[in-house]
Amino acid sequence: MPDRPDPTAPVGRTEDAVVPAPTVSPEALSPKAVAPAPGRLGAVDRYFSISARGSDFGREIRGGFATFFTMAYILVLNPIILGSAEDKFGNHLSGPQLVTATALVAAVMTIVMGLGGNLPLALAAGLGLNAVAAFQLAPLMSWPDAMGLIVIEGLLICVLVVTGLREAIMHAIPASLKQAISVGIGLFIAFIGFVDAGFVSRIPGETGSVPVQLGATGHLSGWPVLVFCLGVLLTVALLARKAKGAILISIVVTTVVAVVINEIADIAPAAWGLTVPAVPDDLVAAPDFGLLGSFSLFGAFQQVGVVTIVLLVFTLLLSDFFDTMGTVVGVTHEAGLLDEDGKVPHLGRVLLIDGAAAVAGGAASASSATSYVESTAGVGEGARTGFASLITGGLFAVALFLTPLATIVPAQAAAPALVAVGFLLMAQVRNIDWEKYEIAIPAFLTIAVMPFTYSITNGIGAGFVAYVVIRVVLGKAREIHWLLWGTAALFAVYFAIDPIEQLLGVK
Repeated sequence: MPDRPDPTAPVGRTEDAVVPAPTVSPEALSPKAVAPAPGRLGAVDRYFSISARGSDFGREIRGGFATFFTMAYILVLNPIILGSAEDKFGNHLSGPQLVTATALVAAVMTIVMGLGGNLPLALAAGLGLNAVAAFQLAPLMSWPDAMGLIVIEGLLICVLVVTGLREAIMHAIPASLKQAISVGIGLFIAFIGFVDAGFVSRIPGETGSVPVQLGATGHLSGWPVLVFCLGVLLTVALLARKAKGAILISIVVTTVVAVVINEIADIAPAAWGLTVPAVPDDLVAAPDFGLLGSFSLFGAFQQVGVVTIVLLVFTLLLSDFFDTMGTVVGVTHEAGLLDEDGKVPHLGRVLLIDGAAAVAGGAASASSATSYVESTAGVGEGARTGFASLITGGLFAVALFLTPLATIVPAQAAAPALVAVGFLLMAQVRNIDWEKYEIAIPAFLTIAVMPFTYSITNGIGAGFVAYVVIRVVLGKAREIHWLLWGTAALFAVYFAIDPIEQLLGVK
């Protein structure tokens, strides 16, 4: 979700939206395309098929660096999103510990992808997925319980891959709904960015028709909000120029501006929110692994109902699974690595590693980790193999010791990235056929309900239920996949849970 080489391109990351490109020419794939290095380097070359794919070590190294710098913002953004939320019991996750967990999972799983999947594909905590954890799971349970559900979701993905159910699920969910989910999450994330920065706020005590307003008093005021506005302008300017690493550059520059303003202006620390932009005493620190293993697999079942848990896990699985499919196909398509049938090499292995990354993210309390479409930045630099992923993963490992730098970034400097991600995801809306109401109405409800109810689950549920109902009304019930019938029924129960409980005498 994140910075992309072409921000106007579709970013829903769904397999249906990707058109297979011609495969690499025989000349490029020939081992003679690039002379392999001798000795040990020759063994590495053969293992990763570097020369065979028309690449060389220089391109792979440059590609690894490019991918890291275009997605390194997650080291800042993931702790901001998860750290700004509190669980059912009012507990917050530690910022430094979140930076460590985020960097560790990204480092380990990206290296595993390089070695096992041999694709220039990097993994890290997924935007959108961490929003589900922060704003859907945590308010209903403790943080360990929430992370336990993410572990369960990752295990389910692995089961789906091993059993071959991926194709069944892919065919069950209409492409329009997949695209609408991406768009809805984009608007939701952008709204979170505006709120976190103080650009939008709730009107105190307001119960009328206008629940939110501009700034804290109906107009913009204060230095922190100005920092956010400057950050948004810088981010969109860099995106418009298609600058590589636009989001990371914006975060770094805006943070520097925030630090300077905080030093020269009289600003109350509370005005910045959870993070005050002040230069730390040390730039390097030992990583804090305190969150590792802090999860409970079945604790959530004691906090909320089984139906709610099923829907929450399904929401995570849907976003994670389909985003991954689209990303993997998109990156390999960009690299020219698809075979003559448009298939990804070693797809089952790649998807299994991605599912394991979701498990690792939950086990480390970093939220579900997934494949990143920013990997196309490395492909643009010439990366064609998993060796580039080793470089990217190694850089994330180095970042483990730079936690103090990541924890000086205020929400006002990171929030513009959320707005930018919202724009990038919003671009997927153009792939929805708005002329067909049976498609457009469920897509619209999915998109609108997410930000308006501050709930990703509600948006997906509204779209699924509307899709099934409209299909039935149009006499197309037989066209509805049984998985959609079951899912829509679960969501119907979810929305009507209160009257159902009253009828059953539960309340």
